[in-house]
Amino acid sequence: MKLPYYPGCTLKANAKHFEDSAKEALEKLDYQLEEMKDWVCCGTVFSMSSDDLMLQLSSIRNLLRAEKQDLKELVAMCSMCYNTLKQSKDFVENDPDNLDKVNKFMYMEEAEYQGTVEIYHLLSILQQRIKFENIKEKVSNPLKGLKVGAYYGCLLVRPQKYAIDDFEDPSIMENLIETLGAEPIDYIYKLECCGAYQTLTKKDVSVMRVYEILQSARNAGCDAIMTSCPLCAYNLDFLQKEIEKQHTDFNKIPVFYFTELMSVALGASWKKAWTKQHDVNPEPLLIEKKLI
Repeated sequence: MKLPYYPGCTLKANAKHFEDSAKEALEKLDYQLEEMKDWVCCGTVFSMSSDDLMLQLSSIRNLLRAEKQDLKELVAMCSMCYNTLKQSKDFVENDPDNLDKVNKFMYMEEAEYQGTVEIYHLLSILQQRIKFENIKEKVSNPLKGLKVGAYYGCLLVRPQKYAIDDFEDPSIMENLIETLGAEPIDYIYKLECCGAYQTLTKKDVSVMRVYEILQSARNAGCDAIMTSCPLCAYNLDFLQKEIEKQHTDFNKIPVFYFTELMSVALGASWKKAWTKQHDVNPEPLLIEKKLI
């Protein structure tokens, strides 16, 4: 079965292992990601713009092009893309003036946005359509002995109207972890912001935030962190070398995309190319747990 798919920029570059592992895992479940044509950046970087209209254009352009391709839905895996697309869709669908202005800016598209495309995060598709109980039946390499902390960050559950689960006490990722045979570990910082784009201009702020998050996870007993946001994954993974400089007793912790752990549990082979896109090498942990 095919799932119309919006990849976003990062999944074609620094998070290529996110996309590749999703394809591997979904193939084991008899699903395929079918990438939409002519997509562009969702525009999330323009969230730093003071012009609220302009930052919506890129996302609506993607939804318009999906409509032109007769797509009724789009699946996103990147938390930022998902959140940005959802907010932009809402921005125009509930305000005719906004819709008119956005369509006028996109006059070269030779069609107007009608608002017929629904947006889903892959985690919601796994829970509600494919269903965790069906995934569990196909787990051939259960992640026994692996203690995983789900990291939601901001964009999967905030604002509340776009949340894929309970915005204050989500459990969708913990349920997936359990489905894969691992042990979900709760920790108090799983909903806290990782510092996001502050890592570009105020790296010390992001380093402090990531240290608090990872220490919280370690203190709770986590062996690894699982996330769905490429920016969170970057901060949580690559800033650990900065943390080490400030905290000599800091114990590094691997950071996985949820699709990587799905691939391992569903019997797909771990790829060296995925390891190369991690800063904290996850292979020793997977080998220690006899999972690869």
